Amino acid sequence: MATQKSRTGGLGTAAGLGLLAGAFAALVAQRRRIDALRMRLDHLEQAAQAQHRSDLATQQRLHWELLSKAIDNPELAEVLDVFKGSMSPERRRQFLFANALYTNQVFAYRVGNITREEFFGFVRGLLQNPIVREYWYAGQHQRATIADDSDEARLGRLVDDLLRQLEEADIDEWWVVGEPPAE
Repeated sequence: MATQKSRTGGLGTAAGLGLLAGAFAALVAQRRRIDALRMRLDHLEQAAQAQHRSDLATQQRLHWELLSKAIDNPELAEVLDVFKGSMSPERRRQFLFANALYTNQVFAYRVGNITREEFFGFVRGLLQNPIVREYWYAGQHQRATIADDSDEARLGRLVDDLLRQLEEADIDEWWVVGEPPAE
């Protein structure tokens, strides 16, 4: 018997290569779409972060405006008197100003203008003032209401720990007390 050659062998190989080329082209096109979507997602995340920083800056500006009004006007300052015990209008203004200084550093940290180590260094210097220490203790009950996992609570605990270390230190060189936090 004679064997017959099949003429479809060449066409089958060409069709298989065509199918592979089509699949490869589809994969390349899909990869491009995925890359474009990732770039779009990165852009949206950056825009959201920028909006968050803008919102924080707006909040900080509003906070300062409100505190400034209270510092300048004893009647308005009474509204913000959430500290235990009575105090003179002068002491209340000092506490409000201490709050403004501290809050400014919290915001600076949150928007990335300073590191935790820089925040720590600023607070270490600020706590050398007895009025600031008194303010910090007087606001303890308020800080207890802050969500534990927030930046503000974490920074507050850092300050609490630093203040404890400063009070326990038996040296005059306050600028070396405490271990700056790791980022």
